[in-house]
Formats: sequence, structure tokens, C-alpha cells
Amino acid sequence: MDLSLDRPEGYLFVRRVGARSVTLIDRELQDSFLLAPDRAIEHWPVDTAATLDAAHVEALLALQPELVILGTGERQVFPAAAFMAGFLRKGVGIEVMDNAAAARTYNLLAGEGRRVVAGFILPSG
Repeated sequence: MDLSLDRPEGYLFVRRVGARSVTLIDRELQDSFLLAPDRAIEHWPVDTAATLDAAHVEALLALQPELVILGTGERQVFPAAAFMAGFLRKGVGIEVMDNAAAARTYNLLAGEGRRVVAGFILPSG
């Protein structure tokens, strides 16, 4: 699914989402990663939503988001309540969705200049 035909200026954006990869601008990533408008952090050590814990909360919060979008692969899978609560305690919103929806939402919010951070979980192997 192509998500953008025009190349926006001023922020990193998702161009394409596949079953096992996500393309940022013109670079295809095949490992889970974190994405903020000004940087991508590759090789995020997450294979499934079930493995998310407090350490992962801190990695996302270190990017100083006002909102976190979590893409959990081809299907929406909610992580443990303790993971979600880590954001609520800090007053940061979090939304969980499949990767395609996460990419569309991230692109829209980043394009509006919002401080959004997305985590994309991609299957290993």
C-alpha cells in the first residue's frame, strides 16, 4: 500500500507498509524501529507486542512525545496493561493499531507538526 505520492519536507515519513517491512522515504526497514519526525531509531529489540515492558516505555518517552503510536504488525494486538500504564502515568497518550493504520496516523500528525513518536513492530526472520 503506497501511503504518500508527494515527498513532504521537514520530517521523516512512511511511504509504504508491507507485511514484513516499512519504507521510510526511500529506505526499506525490515526490523522493528522507532520513528520521530526528526529521526529513526533502527533495530528496536521488540518482536511482538507481548514482549513490551517498562524498559520499552522509557525508550519511547526518551524521544519526548506528546503522543505515541504503536504499530503491532499486520493486526492490532494490545500490549500488557502495565506497558500502557507507563505512558498514562507520564501524561502521554498512546494509541495501538496495525502498522498500516499507525503509518497513516503518524504521517498525518507529523505533517501537522505534532511531536508524535511511532513504534513499528516487524516480525523477525
